[in-house]
This record gives sequence, structure tokens and C-alpha cells, in this order.
Amino acid sequence: MIIVASVLGGCADTGPERPAPLVAGSGAPVIIPGGPGEPGRTARPGENLGETEARVTAADVRFAEGMIPHHRQALEMAALVPSRSSSPVLRRLAGRITAAQRPEIAAMTSWLRAAGRTPGEHDGSGGHGGHTLPLEEMNRLRAARGAAFDTLFLTLMITHHEAAVTMAGLQLREGSDRAMLATAKDVVSGQGIEIARMRDLLRPGA
Repeated sequence: MIIVASVLGGCADTGPERPAPLVAGSGAPVIIPGGPGEPGRTARPGENLGETEARVTAADVRFAEGMIPHHRQALEMAALVPSRSSSPVLRRLAGRITAAQRPEIAAMTSWLRAAGRTPGEHDGSGGHGGHTLPLEEMNRLRAARGAAFDTLFLTLMITHHEAAVTMAGLQLREGSDRAMLATAKDVVSGQGIEIARMRDLLRPGA
């Protein structure tokens, strides 16, 4: 899922919820109607378009700050596949993971900036700590080759995806921002499907 037309921001870590400014993004154009008899115009990227009725909460921010490093680790894992696996199935899977998660990273990064946060300045653990794979597991994956790599990749990526689904489920229960809720729904749906496919690939004779 790619957030293209707008990004909702205006959030602090704590404190009461408040209206979120609607900010034009850099994707699909946002058309602002003109006055009577006047043509409309295209909003400039970053232009404040007023306020929405949506509310951004600390839960929304925690979700984005936790999911960005989680997605980045998935991209790192997927990037290992071409040089370590000869399986066309795994190569296609890695390509799908990259194609889905790279745009989501960009969208959530833009969303955080609009919310007044600097992506990367926080450790992303607020409520989501422990959801990335430990360094020892990543090093095992980097060292593996061939069939051993394929099995380890699928095993670790299933664990990784399950953590993402857990994070997304928490966002769906506690979050309120429409863009982040939509992202969470896509994570639950898309990664749930991939978990089932990867489990099938691990079955003997697959």
C-alpha cells in the first residue's frame, strides 16, 4: 500500500489528541478548487491544506517508527537472495517483498516528517521492541548458501512477517490515523498470505 495523495501529521508522543493538518504529498496530485468561475490548481508538495477530522495518536507514531526499521530488515534479508539462492521461487518472493515494503517505508517516512518527527532519531521500540531479528540470526543468514540458505531464509522470514502482523494488529486496535490504519490492514493481509506460501515451501517435497 502506498500513501500518495496526502500525509496526516501533527502528533506528539504524549498529551491529548489534536486535529491533524492535511499536507500535500509528492505522489498523486491534489487539486484545490478555485473560486466561483475560477479554475482549480494543483497543490504544492508540502502545502498545508487545512485540518482533517482525523486524529493522530502516539500509537500511530509508534507503529510507523517501529515498522520502518522492521521493513528495512526485510529488505536487507531479501537482498541476500540473488547471491545465495538458485531458487526461482525464492527470487520471486524476495522481489515481491522488496516491491511491497520499499514504498511503504517511503510513505511512513513522509508521514512521520509531516507529524513533526525525524525518522531515525528514535529507536522504533516504543511498544514494538524485539520485533526485528537479532544480529546472530542475520549473521547466520548471511553465512548460509544454497539449500541451507533457502530453508533458513523461509524460516526467519516467517518469523519476521509474524512480528509485522502482530505490530499491525496492535495498530488496528489502538491507532486512529486513517493512513496508518490502511497500512496496517495491508500488512495483515499481504504478509499473512506470504506466511502461508512460505510455510507451504518448507513442507517436504515442495
